Amino acid sequence: MYQLKIDFVSDVSCPWCAIGLAALEQALANLAGEISASIHCQPFELNPAMAPGGQDITEHLSQKYGSTPEQQAQIRATIRQRGADVGFEFNADGRGRIYNTFDAHRLLHWAGVEHAERQLPLKKALLVSCHRDRQAMDQHDVLLTAVRQVGLDAARAQEVLASGAYAQEVREAERLYTSSGIHSVPAVIINDQHLISGGQPAAVFEQALRQIAAQAQIADEPPDHL
Repeated sequence: MYQLKIDFVSDVSCPWCAIGLAALEQALANLAGEISASIHCQPFELNPAMAPGGQDITEHLSQKYGSTPEQQAQIRATIRQRGADVGFEFNADGRGRIYNTFDAHRLLHWAGVEHAERQLPLKKALLVSCHRDRQAMDQHDVLLTAVRQVGLDAARAQEVLASGAYAQEVREAERLYTSSGIHSVPAVIINDQHLISGGQPAAVFEQALRQIAAQAQIADEPPDHL
């Protein structure tokens, strides 16, 4: 079985990231016995300058993309269906508001450093809080609820949030990805070499992962000797 390293670059507030992660996991489940992977959640902020308290999502999307409420409703319906296809439930009314996610990324980095096996469950819990439960993702009590849900130490998480720990590391990681040309998410980086962009269907991820693994195995094979 071939082992892959996967860096999943994303933002908690991005619905396509929730779809992409669920589809990626579905693809890996389909490849069980053939390919295994370690998934590392990496930070990307879609709205790093978002003020405390966030912004109404309709207003935000209209200002940022010029979309109308009707267009947004149609996109939400597409997102809900794509989520249902991979087992992720979106709130029928959308996110409501969009929030600054820097502290969420700090907690994810903390989990990756101190409790690596809990980082992905924390990411998934935060995505549910945002997109199904419409929680305020800049509120520490919301973040700590997700921490508790996945069995992490809430007291230690509170220390991280209160101290500003891992802020520099998160910003450095974000600069690394933006300087590498990543300006939208999700961005799925395989073995530090191959990029799959967007919340692709599981079948697309499955095909790409199988092809990347096959190429890597060929490259690892020793040359034939006469």
